[in-house]
Amino acid sequence: MIIFARNAILEALNENKTIEKALVSSDRNDVTSKDIISKLKEKNISIKYEKREVIDKICAGKNHRGIVLFVSDYKYVTVDDILEVSKNKNKPPFILILDEISDPHNFGSIIRSAECAGVDGIIISKNRAVGVTETVASVSQGAIEYVSIAKVTNINNTIEYLKNKNIFVYGAEANGESIYKTNMKGAIALVIGSEGFGIKTLTKKLCDGVVSLPVLGKINSLNASMATAAILYECVRQRENLG
Repeated sequence: MIIFARNAILEALNENKTIEKALVSSDRNDVTSKDIISKLKEKNISIKYEKREVIDKICAGKNHRGIVLFVSDYKYVTVDDILEVSKNKNKPPFILILDEISDPHNFGSIIRSAECAGVDGIIISKNRAVGVTETVASVSQGAIEYVSIAKVTNINNTIEYLKNKNIFVYGAEANGESIYKTNMKGAIALVIGSEGFGIKTLTKKLCDGVVSLPVLGKINSLNASMATAAILYECVRQRENLG
C-alpha cells in the first residue's frame, strides 16, 4: 500500500508503521518535506529521489506533496480485539458497523470521524465493500493509524454475536426514531448502510432499533459519511454528558 497524503505520512512515521521504502521528488525543499526526510533517515528507511513525473504516475494523478511511502498492508483486527479496546477504556462499547460501504472517500471520511468521536472500532464486510486502500488511508488523514478495523465474513452473524454480549445494535436510516430522543449512552453498535441501498432488510430486522437524523430541507438524505459524523457526535454528546 502507498501513502502520499501529508498527515497520513506523518502519522505513519509517528506510529512506527512498517515502512518499506520512500520515494521523494527531487524538487522538494520545503520545511515539512525536510522534516519528513529527516525522520525517514532517523528510522533508517530507504529513500529514493525521483522526478516528479514518476511520483505523479505512481499516485495515478492524485494530489500529493512529492513524497510517497510504501508501507505494509493494513492489519485488520478481530471483533474481540475491538471489544478489548472498550474494556481497556473502562467504558461501554462504542462500535461502528458498515454494511457494504463501497466508496473509498466515504470510508476514509468515516474513519476520520470515528477516530475523532472516540469509536472503539469499525466492523466491515469482506464482501461487496471497500477495504483499507491508499485512497481510504489518504482521505482519513492519518486517522487510520488509530482506529481498529475488523473485516468479517457475515455482518448479520456479527450483529448476533454483539447482541449476545449485551450490546444494543442500532441501524441508522430514514424513518426511524429521532437520534435526539434515543438513549445512546450504554453499550452500543451503530450500523450504517451502503451509499445506494442503505441497510439490508435482514440486517435491519436484526437491529434492536433504528435511529434517524431529522431532515428539514428539500433534499431527503445526507451521504453516508456526513450522516455518520452527525450521528456519532450526537452519541458523543450523550455519552460524555455534554448537555
